[in-house]
Amino acid sequence: MPQLTPYRRLFGLPGARAFTAGNLIARLPMGMFSVSAVVMIAGTRGSYALAGAVTATGLAATAVVAPWTARLVDRHGQAKVALPATVIAVLGSLALLLCVRCDAPDWTLFASYAATATTPNTGGMSRARWAHLLAGDAKGLHTANSFEQAADELCFMLGPVLAAFLCGAFFPEAGTLVGAVLLLAGMVWFTTRRATEPPVRARIPAKAPLRAPGMPPLLAVCLAMGAVFGSTEVVTLAFADALGHRSAAGAVLALQAAGSCAAGLLYGAAGRAAARLAWCVAAMTALLTLPLLAAALTGSLPLVAGALLIAGMSTAPTMVTTMTLVQQRTPEGRLNEGMTLAVTGLLGGIACGSALGGWTVQHMSATAGYGIPVTAAAVALALSLAGASNRFTDQRTPH
Repeated sequence: MPQLTPYRRLFGLPGARAFTAGNLIARLPMGMFSVSAVVMIAGTRGSYALAGAVTATGLAATAVVAPWTARLVDRHGQAKVALPATVIAVLGSLALLLCVRCDAPDWTLFASYAATATTPNTGGMSRARWAHLLAGDAKGLHTANSFEQAADELCFMLGPVLAAFLCGAFFPEAGTLVGAVLLLAGMVWFTTRRATEPPVRARIPAKAPLRAPGMPPLLAVCLAMGAVFGSTEVVTLAFADALGHRSAAGAVLALQAAGSCAAGLLYGAAGRAAARLAWCVAAMTALLTLPLLAAALTGSLPLVAGALLIAGMSTAPTMVTTMTLVQQRTPEGRLNEGMTLAVTGLLGGIACGSALGGWTVQHMSATAGYGIPVTAAAVALALSLAGASNRFTDQRTPH
C-alpha cells in the first residue's frame, strides 16, 4: 500500500527495527503503571482521591527529576545513564507493591511512587535516535515522529487493558509487577543496541532548551494537554467502576488511544508538514465535549467509549505537531533534554489532572469529572492562540 511506503523506508535503516523493539517493550509499562496504581490503591484502600493523589505525586516528582536524567543522557550517553536510572525506578515500583500488599501507612505509598521518578524518557530517547539516523531528512523525520506518537498511543492503548486484566484476573498488584519486569527487560534490550545510539558530543551547548525561543509557550501547552490526559484516565476508571464495570475500564481507555494511534499513522504516512498547533488543539477541545455529553445525557459506558474513540483522533496530530516544534527549537546536542522538558510538561499536567479528576469524582460525580478535560483543553487552546500571535509564528521555523 502506498500509505505504508514511508514506514517501509523508515525501518529499512540499519538497526532501526532492533532498537524500536526494545523501546516498545520498555514503553508499554508507561500505559500500565498509573492505571495499575489507581486500581491497586483504590481497590485496597477504597479511595479514588488517595489513588489520584499518589499517582499525581509520582508524576510531579518525575516532572522534576526527568530533565536532570535527560541532561545526564545527553552528556554521558543513553546506555550509561538510562539503565541504572531504570533499576532505581523499578525498585520504587516494587516498593509500592509491597507497601500496598502489607497495608503500610498511606505516606509510604507516596514515597514509593515518587521513587519511580528516575524512569528515563523512553520515547524521547527513541526520537533522539531517529534524529541521529535521519539528520537532514525533514520528511523522514516527520514520518518517524508520527510513528513514535502512534507507538505512544499503542502503548497507552494496550497498557491499560493489560493492567486492568492482570489486576482483575490475578491479584491487585499484578499490573505493577509485570510492568516493572517489562520496563527493565525492554531497557536492557534498547540500551544494548549501541550502533544506533547518538554519539555523545564533546561539548554540550551552554544554552538550555528551556531558554530557547518559542519553548516556554510550547511547554505551557504541554502542561494543559497533560491535564486532559490525566483527568480523563481517572474519571473514566471511576465512571466504569460506578456502573459496575471496573474490568472494562482499561478497554474503554484503550479505545481513546486507538483513535489517536490510527490518526497518528495516517498523519505520518501522508507526509504533510506539521499543521498549526492551534488548529489541532481546537479540534481536541471540540471533540472532548463528546464524552462529557455522552456521560451526562445517557450514562452509557459503550457510548462514552465511542465518544472517547472519536475524541482520541485529535491527540496524535496535536502531539506530533508539538514534538516537531520542540525538536526545531531545541539547541543541537541537547535533544534528549528538550524532548524530556516537553514530556515533563505533560507529566506535570497529568499529575494536576489526576488529582483534580480524583477530587471531582470523590466529591461530585464521575460525570462531572468529564468537564475537567474539556476545561484543560480550552486552556491549551487559549495558550496556543496566544503563542501563535508571538513566538509560534517565528519565521525562522518551517511549518
